[in-house]
Amino acid sequence: MCGIIAYLGDRPSFPLIIKGLKRLEYRGYDSSGVAVFENGSLNIFKKKGKVADLEAEASAAGLTATIGIGHTRWATHGEPNDVNAHPHFSSDRRMALIHNGIIENYAAIKQRLEKKGHVFLSDTDSEVLIHFIEDIRKETGQPLEEAVRIALREVVGAYAIVILSQDAPDQLIAARKGSPLVIGIGDGEYFLASDATPIVEYTKNVVYLDDYEIAVVNAHGLKIVNLDNTEKLPYVQTIELELEAIEKGGYPHFMLKEIFEQPRSVADSMRGRIQPATGMLQLGGLTGHFDKLVEARRIILVGCGTSWHAGLVAEYLFEELARVNVEVEYASEFRYRNPVIHHDDVVIAISQSGETADTLAAIELAKERGATIFGVCNAVGSSIARATHAGAYTHAGPEIGVASTKAFTSQVTVLTLMAIALGRHKGTIRDEVFTGLLEGLAALPGQIGQVLENAGKIKEIAYIFTYARNFIYLGRGLHFPVALEGALKLKEISYIHAEGYPAAEMKHGPIALIDEDMPVIFIATRDSSYEKIVSNIQEVKARKGRVIAIVTEGDELIPKMVDFVIEIPESHEMISPLLSVIPLQLLSYYIAVMRGRDVDQPRNLAKSVTVE
Repeated sequence: MCGIIAYLGDRPSFPLIIKGLKRLEYRGYDSSGVAVFENGSLNIFKKKGKVADLEAEASAAGLTATIGIGHTRWATHGEPNDVNAHPHFSSDRRMALIHNGIIENYAAIKQRLEKKGHVFLSDTDSEVLIHFIEDIRKETGQPLEEAVRIALREVVGAYAIVILSQDAPDQLIAARKGSPLVIGIGDGEYFLASDATPIVEYTKNVVYLDDYEIAVVNAHGLKIVNLDNTEKLPYVQTIELELEAIEKGGYPHFMLKEIFEQPRSVADSMRGRIQPATGMLQLGGLTGHFDKLVEARRIILVGCGTSWHAGLVAEYLFEELARVNVEVEYASEFRYRNPVIHHDDVVIAISQSGETADTLAAIELAKERGATIFGVCNAVGSSIARATHAGAYTHAGPEIGVASTKAFTSQVTVLTLMAIALGRHKGTIRDEVFTGLLEGLAALPGQIGQVLENAGKIKEIAYIFTYARNFIYLGRGLHFPVALEGALKLKEISYIHAEGYPAAEMKHGPIALIDEDMPVIFIATRDSSYEKIVSNIQEVKARKGRVIAIVTEGDELIPKMVDFVIEIPESHEMISPLLSVIPLQLLSYYIAVMRGRDVDQPRNLAKSVTVE
């Protein structure tokens, strides 16, 4: 959600910033802009629409500046248009600011500034912030760095900001609270970005700013202070991200690439953690805190969107395998309730980006009340990874497509390992079940590959249902969350209305929607609910519904009852969601492509939701 890229060095900044903004397009945006120090003055170019539109307009200016800032905006305050796009000028047009996040008390600050004669051109909270910094600087006579520090001690909300000033044309000032910001360190040059994707081709050495920190970057180097004006030594880390991982690699869309990467991403999420031959199962990230999980009165899983669905799968796993009370919460609701949290509760926070604002707020609330917090996320060095007591990375690799695919299967894989490890430690899993689960997990990458070999058949089914305006997804037990996830994928990228339900709930309302124009997808694998799901299919067919069934290979009954069948390999029931979700991802992808949708950047959505 919103993207930041800034550069200071010897190279022309404009082409580097434009390339960086294109790398950040996956985060979701509706306008973009750049500011450069050119010919003795600040120049801002900004445009509603795609980065390519901005590039076309600004390229004619022949920009050669070696310092600049760039931004992709996802609208919060004010509609998407050229004026509300970032960067924003101060009133004297001598400073420019880019901002991710939300300043919650901007209205009160704006009123104070308007009484002093400030005139605002946009509807944004971000323009208010740069005017506020300007006003403090003029009132106090302090340097810009100090004016920023004073302003940020007063603002309420979340921010990642970078400021370029005409009075210091060889300096950038940046700060963060609740929104990520990373500083890349090159040979006499610096790169600032909201994540590592725009800078990985230039440097692997980075500094992650922490909350309440301000960075000053200039020819003399990098200085970091906190809001109390205490200087901190920059901690330089090496990022492992490779450039190839953030390119399409011959696929037409990142989403399709990431669907087909799942054999590898699931294997990487288990690598070094299981050895079926020896019965080894270990999660190094939980070392030193695993006893908290064993002794937990209750496990609370928090997440948003797809991560919440992963938590729902894990609820079944932890309860079945470890016999512990589990609750799954939307992080956005959890944080605004007054939840009952005990000191012996364990909260597991699930997030692909590790920066989800609502999940971070839920973590802080639970920590304040004494719970132990584990994190399951994909981004090394992310805010959630640093805010939790312990956890496990999913090792899915970068996920650029806004609609999450490989992140979901990697999250479920890691949560499955956690549930098995806990059950094994507590003695609630029999030896033969434990062995069967490890063997099933080891076979998963190959089995996912088998499902992907059916992509052509799934594409044919997708073509038939491109016309549809509604879908119903039905599953039982572990496959109910898969039904929710399948429906979400279709909604996100094709804009078709879709709903997921427990199959048994169909007759309590949704069955009224069934007719010959209603496609119904059943996850109907051969498991403990098989006979029940067969009955549910019959109920839909009796009302002329068109049924697509995800079935276990070799099933001879259900294929005779339904209109279309997609087979998946037989697997352990506890592991089967990792297979049944793959056809649903492909189906959504192909339907969206056939409807002409922007699959990787669906409308109104952002990859990393860093605001409430």
